[in-house]
Amino acid sequence: MEAIAFKLISNVGEAKSLLMEALELARNDNFEAADDKIKEANKFLSEGHHSHFSLIQKEADGEQLPFSLILMHAEDQLMTTESLKLLVEELIFMYKKHSK
Repeated sequence: MEAIAFKLISNVGEAKSLLMEALELARNDNFEAADDKIKEANKFLSEGHHSHFSLIQKEADGEQLPFSLILMHAEDQLMTTESLKLLVEELIFMYKKHSK
């Protein structure tokens, strides 16, 4: 379980970094590169969701998973990065709209 949690943290951390890079690119009117960073971040978020879902499947199959602070941290990172993604996408949309 720890390996899955660390994989989740790693993927989500990479997605978060890419989202922030996308925002900076958009701030500098480099929208194509910003969109590419968002797409790349989505791939890492998808991997994170797959890791998380594998644990949910285990529990749904009746396996009792022990409490883990590391997993709790990983889930927190996943949810905050999902929220960050929505905000970054909205900010990029606004940058695009105001650059015309």
